[in-house]
Amino acid sequence: MNTLFGISNCDTVKRARAWLTEQGLSYEFHDFKRAGVPPGDLAAWCEQLGWERVLNRAGTTWRKLDEATRAAVVDSASAQALLLTQPSAIKRPVMRWADGRLSVGFSAELFNSHLNSQV
Repeated sequence: MNTLFGISNCDTVKRARAWLTEQGLSYEFHDFKRAGVPPGDLAAWCEQLGWERVLNRAGTTWRKLDEATRAAVVDSASAQALLLTQPSAIKRPVMRWADGRLSVGFSAELFNSHLNSQV
């Protein structure tokens, strides 16, 4: 089963969900703003994708953090600690494809590449 992790009111997540629906792909949606970020999943995302890709330094949540908090994020452990308390700082969406691969962010090209490699 494909699982899309994100926040329901995020425009990028909305586009990803619409694309999945248009392709007729079934998926589960996990809203980590409402249901929280599963710590085991976050660890896997950081391990497979790299914590630097999972952390959204361009987003409003990151920019609103005080300088000391931002400066304290120096490795995977410190990034995960922040992301568990500030899930809006996770780059969205995170997609766990049915075959276990992960992707972060959305573009039709990115999702097509994962879809085509599953066939």
